[in-house]
Formats: sequence, structure tokens, C-alpha cells
Amino acid sequence: MLAVPDPDAVIQLPWNKEIAWVPGNCVMEGEDVAQAPRNVLRRLIKEAADEGLHVKTGIEAEFFLLTPDGEEISDPFDNAEKPCYDQQAMMRRLDVIREISDYMLELGWGAYQNDHEDANGQWEMNWDFDDALATADKHSFFKFMAKSVAEKHGFRATFMPKPVEGLTGNGCHAHISVWDAPGADSRNNVFAADKGTGDIAELGLSEQGGWFLGGIMKHASALAAITNPTVNSYKRINAPRTMSGATWAPNTVTWTGNNRT
Repeated sequence: MLAVPDPDAVIQLPWNKEIAWVPGNCVMEGEDVAQAPRNVLRRLIKEAADEGLHVKTGIEAEFFLLTPDGEEISDPFDNAEKPCYDQQAMMRRLDVIREISDYMLELGWGAYQNDHEDANGQWEMNWDFDDALATADKHSFFKFMAKSVAEKHGFRATFMPKPVEGLTGNGCHAHISVWDAPGADSRNNVFAADKGTGDIAELGLSEQGGWFLGGIMKHASALAAITNPTVNSYKRINAPRTMSGATWAPNTVTWTGNNRT
């Protein structure tokens, strides 16, 4: 099996201009490997485009900063019972967060928000949404970048779903929308509509958006094989209450305008 580089997705390392990071498409005997995740996404993007649909995604990447051996969170003073948005903890790790943010800005990702998340030692960093494949590639690179910068500062970054017992786990919220054209050519969000009457319309969701939401719910159990691919993933679902009192992990197939439980 060969990984064939995709030159359209190359990223020059902001911290080492001599090196490029390039995602690859898995190929065997001249054919795309059907099961390879990037190939699956490329195929589905084409199927959607054939119907005039262009999927855009945004994600919220969460990670812990740990000691180099991975045994403890990196900041011994980050010990509040409810540490979410702790400004003091942010200042103690500002060098790491700022360096990653500056690199995202240099790459043109539109980095716009960082915070100390719900667990001690946990962080979230966000950048602008984009076409689905571009976001997927950026997410993969972001993990590599965060780990590299953390190591440079003497820490370890982990995106493991449940790395610390008793603390809120790492999630990755996905925001999905469908547009009338790819990239900068898109003008209309197919899922958006003027607010009307009815459960869906009052939220500004179009009928097509409602069907999409129904599809997500219908296939939620099967989707868990993708969204929760490891044993460690399941340690977040129906987990005991954490020190902060919340897990931020869904345990029912449901929908509403704003449900954070």
C-alpha cells in the first residue's frame, strides 16, 4: 500500500520552513483503498457535489497538557474544583497557547478563540470552518502541531478521549453545514431558512436541514463506530460525574436548539 501525497493540501511548518506536512491518499495496486478515511471522505464529497451539495465543517479541538511522562497535568496549580475558563491557568500556559495560535494565524486558518476547558489541564482552540476535506486535514495537522509545540515547552499534549480519571474528557464537537458551492464561491447555507413556526423552522433550520438532522439521529448508533473508535472513547459515555459535575458527552440520541447536557 502506498500513501500518495496530495499536493493541494501541503502545509509548510510555520516553526520550520524547511519541512512540509503533506496528507496522503492510500492506494493499492493502482486503486484507492476504499476503507481509508480520507478516501471515504473524498468519495462522499464527490457524491454530494453531484447533487449540488457542498459540505463544510468546523470542529472544536480539545486536549490536555500533561507532564512529559503523561502521568499528571502539567500545571500543579491548576487545581480548582470548577476550572472552566480559568484565566490564571491560561496565563501560566499562555506561551504554549499563543504560539499555536500565532501559527494558525500565519497559516491563514482564521484562529479566533481559545479557552481553558472544563477539566484541569484541558484546553480548546478554534479556527474558521472550511470545506470538509480541508477541515479534516487541518484537524490532523493541528494535533501534530499542538504536540510539537507542547514538547518544545517541556510538556505533552494528548487528545485521548478520557486521559484522566475523574476529569472531563476530550471531545471534538463537529459543526456541519451544506452550501450551494465549494470554497469561497459558496453564498447560501442550504440548512438555513427564515425563522417560521414549528419545531425546526423556529430555529431557522430549513426542511433539508431537518432531514439531515433526522439522518444523523437515525444512524447515531452506527456513527459511534466512527466517533467513538476506541475503548477509551466509551469511558466518557455514561461516565460517573466528574469533579466539575459534567461530562459534556452525549448519552442519548436527541436534538434541541441548545442542549449542553
